[in-house]
Amino acid sequence: MKIALNILKYLIGLVVLLLLVGFLLPSGYSAQRSAVINAPAEKIFPLLNNTKAWKRWTVWNQRDPAMGLTYSGPESGAGAKWAWTSKSEGNGAMEFITVEPNKRIAYAMQMEGMSPAPGDITLVPSGNGTKVTWSMTGDAGMNPLFRWFGLFMDKLVGPDFEAGLNNLKKITETN
Repeated sequence: MKIALNILKYLIGLVVLLLLVGFLLPSGYSAQRSAVINAPAEKIFPLLNNTKAWKRWTVWNQRDPAMGLTYSGPESGAGAKWAWTSKSEGNGAMEFITVEPNKRIAYAMQMEGMSPAPGDITLVPSGNGTKVTWSMTGDAGMNPLFRWFGLFMDKLVGPDFEAGLNNLKKITETN
């Protein structure tokens, strides 16, 4: 019994320590990936600006073809919204906040149970092509568990951004 109590004390101490350290971690998190696509921004932008076109190039829909999608507001531009339900990818929603044609889309994404995460996709001329940068930032607030999660955000989301940009590159360079 004494051994079990000692183990319990150590486990409680470890949890308390992890929570306290969590308060010391930065509250901000980010993920960013870029790709140079050999196509003009005018060819790439329609695939970014149209909510229904995202399923053609993002990896989330490829990982779960049964993902439920609902759309509201305009189909493209500021105010365009869609929501998804997925057993493997989770439930969430995204809305385009600011749209600068052929230059930038700023969005707010909210996964179920999480704070909204702002992100954007920018297009900048690069030689004969376009450098497309997909980034997301967020604030974990005072929640120490979300702050721990924020430490790994780039490793969790970055590969999805990279794969999505590679898909976007394939689509726009072959059509």
